[in-house]
Amino acid sequence: MTVTQDGTGVEGLRELAERAGRELEDADALDILRWAADTFGSRFCVTSSMEDAVVAHLASRVLPGVDVVFLDTGYHFPETIGTRDAVEAVMDVNVITLTPRQTVAEQDAEYGPKLHDRDPDLCCALRKVKPLEEGLEGYRAWATGLRRDESPTRAGTPVVGWDEKRRKVKIAPIARWSQQDVEAYVAEHGVLTNPLLMDGYASVGCAPCTRRVLEGEDARSGRWSGRSKTECGLHG
Repeated sequence: MTVTQDGTGVEGLRELAERAGRELEDADALDILRWAADTFGSRFCVTSSMEDAVVAHLASRVLPGVDVVFLDTGYHFPETIGTRDAVEAVMDVNVITLTPRQTVAEQDAEYGPKLHDRDPDLCCALRKVKPLEEGLEGYRAWATGLRRDESPTRAGTPVVGWDEKRRKVKIAPIARWSQQDVEAYVAEHGVLTNPLLMDGYASVGCAPCTRRVLEGEDARSGRWSGRSKTECGLHG
């Protein structure tokens, strides 16, 4: 049996995640994060695309100084980098920026320019999936801002589940929230959000693969528009 660094077997972690997912299904987001902080301590982190800082803010309330992992793909909008810098400056969190092994120029030299247009899955694998796998190696659990109402592919997201690919506990404390819940939390607590959300973007990713959404479209429709691709690979 594979064993984690602190001696807890991977099967034990899987069982813990599945049990917590059942027991915490109806729990408040803060209670879910409090469980994560109490269970994993410094080996728990939040990942953020810097679309907003809602989950980072929630986590900082139960675990001040919590690690917030951000993937700088080299293709982000300036507004996204600015949001990261603002979160780092004003919130009680420790922002950790991950970067791919290759710069955009190095990737262009090896694979040709605009790989995101020709093979977006490979581009995401190189600039998102692999860096995150490496960046999460020291953690036992990670939290995301996934919500069930964002798209059909996310409708079954558990509040606590098992990340088989990375063999870690994966936590989605606001999985049951609606967009209105997010907006209410932002307004109540003055949480930082990406300025692009006020400019027609409902989901913010890399600039070459993100567009504004049209009325009636779901939040993820502006990502990889015109393709069957709906996820970058970070979430299955």
